[in-house]
Amino acid sequence: MDKYINAPISKEVAADLRSGDTVYISGTIYSARDAAHLRMSNALKNGEELPFDIVGNVIYYMGPSPSREGRPIGSAGPTTAGRMDKYTPQLLDLGLRGMIGKGKRTQDVYEAIKRNGAVYFAAIGGAGALLSKAIKKSEVIAYDDLGTEAIRKLEVENFPVIVVIDSEGNNLYETAIEEFKMD
Repeated sequence: MDKYINAPISKEVAADLRSGDTVYISGTIYSARDAAHLRMSNALKNGEELPFDIVGNVIYYMGPSPSREGRPIGSAGPTTAGRMDKYTPQLLDLGLRGMIGKGKRTQDVYEAIKRNGAVYFAAIGGAGALLSKAIKKSEVIAYDDLGTEAIRKLEVENFPVIVVIDSEGNNLYETAIEEFKMD
């Protein structure tokens, strides 16, 4: 089922999303990859504030290519989500509502998604140039020295994703395998 939502995402909106839904996100999301997640983890260990209010927000695991003239961002395809898994349960417990990436998640992340009523979305790998067209504005807000891994505030319009793990723990990667299994 196609759904159109705005980010940040409330717990009620997250609860309405089902594994397998195609979702179009509009609003504000943030990009962060491995190095930014490590810095956020260290900030939390040191009692420091995160560079943005994590509650209800969505992190897109993405490091863009340089933007071309007249565009806010270059190719913006998803990064393998598993690389952020050691940091993700803590961020979910602090109120992170959604993540966009590609690939499977660990059991710890899976449990944290269910515990916190969050959602894991997948973006289509290899479609970074197409995905970048849904990004209307991009601004580095933290860790500029990390280059493409800096945290960016992104304004998106109808950014296309698929719900992989919903707030109840239904996992498309598992159900799809069962659905298409040959006997």
